[in-house]
Amino acid sequence: MPGKAHSLFLIALCQVLALSVWFAGAAALPALNSVAELSSMRAAALSSAVQVGFVTGALVSAALNLPDRFDARAVFAAGAIAAGFSSLAAVAVEPGAWSMIALRGASGAALALVYPVGMKLCASWAKGDAGLLVGLLVGALTLGSALPHLASPLLAGADWRAPFIGSGLAALLAAGLIGRSMIGPAFARAARFRPGAAFAALKRRELRAVNLGYLGHMWELYAFWAWVGVFIAAWRSARELPPDGAAALFTFAIIAVGAVGALGAGWIADRVGRSKTAGIALAVGGMCAVTSPLAWSGPGWLLGVLLLIYGVAVIADSAQFSAAVAELAPKDLAGSLLTLQTALGFALTAVSVQLLPIWADAIGWRYAFLPLAIGPVVGVWAMIQLSRMPEVTKLAGGRG
Repeated sequence: MPGKAHSLFLIALCQVLALSVWFAGAAALPALNSVAELSSMRAAALSSAVQVGFVTGALVSAALNLPDRFDARAVFAAGAIAAGFSSLAAVAVEPGAWSMIALRGASGAALALVYPVGMKLCASWAKGDAGLLVGLLVGALTLGSALPHLASPLLAGADWRAPFIGSGLAALLAAGLIGRSMIGPAFARAARFRPGAAFAALKRRELRAVNLGYLGHMWELYAFWAWVGVFIAAWRSARELPPDGAAALFTFAIIAVGAVGALGAGWIADRVGRSKTAGIALAVGGMCAVTSPLAWSGPGWLLGVLLLIYGVAVIADSAQFSAAVAELAPKDLAGSLLTLQTALGFALTAVSVQLLPIWADAIGWRYAFLPLAIGPVVGVWAMIQLSRMPEVTKLAGGRG
């Protein structure tokens, strides 16, 4: 019978395989543009449709308690199958058409049954190491988020259908493999259907504090990931440097290095406390945002080091908010509350991702990341409040 290590490996592998559907649009976009000449609105819609679909699917899933009422592996498999077929179906429609955008939205909705459910499966094996275990999944997601920046050099000349077909088949493989994992001893299933129970649970002050910290984190995370490549290009333009393919590789490195932050912070949080670790990561990210205009005018190596540090800090706290929900939530609602948390967070990212370029165009890309510091300020405040609550002793084996 598969044990903890074997099951965690399978859960992480299946998570990466299924979530490749999310990044297929970004990987296919250069080739799609060459065959369909997409308008900026259509190109943006292909990316945002997945996010909108995910938020919608997550809200419905949380309201119906799907992750807690059924075998989580079956829920995961159903989401992976739906995501896989919707990705494969994208190759059968006109490139860039609204039907393709609708299919991307369907993919996002299906993935709402994958990512948060995978976190619950992972947390079910936790025994004093929830931060590290959830950090493993967040690290996998971080690497997946970085991969589209390698699309141009790796997929040069490839047909636009390749990312959709590849990710669709990967998701179907994930659906087949997830059943080979085992559910850990900390897993609890809801005894009955309680519509809206996850939303009602948010009235608990400790969960509100955790989710407020998570929202502060999400305010900066995806806006930084989405626009750091443009930020680097603007810096190079200001220095009158010629275009360089290494910029895409460096952007990949800035995002990918966050996997180290997710795993490292998880290991630390399990030993010194979740609220402390998340608060420090938020503070470091906020300082990077505030000091980025100063680094802009310095030597290139200084800006590069700052962005790499930001890449580590901006994702280091993510798993700790999810682990905190898993530890604080009623056990039979953990999956639904994790799903609701991710829904709220991704809804907020849609705002910050859209607002940042408007701010940067108005004030200059040198100051682009300044508004992102708002999130860490709010998040640090939330973690301070959480640390003063008696419920904090439920985190990280009493370490807070």
